[in-house]
Amino acid sequence: MLNLTENRPGNHHYIRQIDDGLVVVNDRAFSASFLVGARLLEDHWPVRSLADLDEATVEPLVALQPELVLIGIGSRPQFPDARVQNLFFRHGIGLECMTLVAAARTFNVLMSEDRRALAGMILPD
Repeated sequence: MLNLTENRPGNHHYIRQIDDGLVVVNDRAFSASFLVGARLLEDHWPVRSLADLDEATVEPLVALQPELVLIGIGSRPQFPDARVQNLFFRHGIGLECMTLVAAARTFNVLMSEDRRALAGMILPD
């Protein structure tokens, strides 16, 4: 279990804890993939692996016009194919793929800086 330090200026969501297959955002626990932003918390993101990322699953993220999207997955770095990366880049949106723990920490830092960022946290079923 990893407890993250709370640095929460404003009313942004923040990721408090990551445990085996469980991520806690504020006081809400998630055991399936979800999206989180400053004021967005979507628990019906139908992505279970990087292979599930396509135009249909990426378009809702792009429509929110963040400056950066984090994809958190697993305990080792993984990257989507170039086609998926280009879906973000052609809209001027940065994309960073990293482990779940790294994505959680990075998301919290970005929220403390009041950045327009989203995190897609991919959790296995």
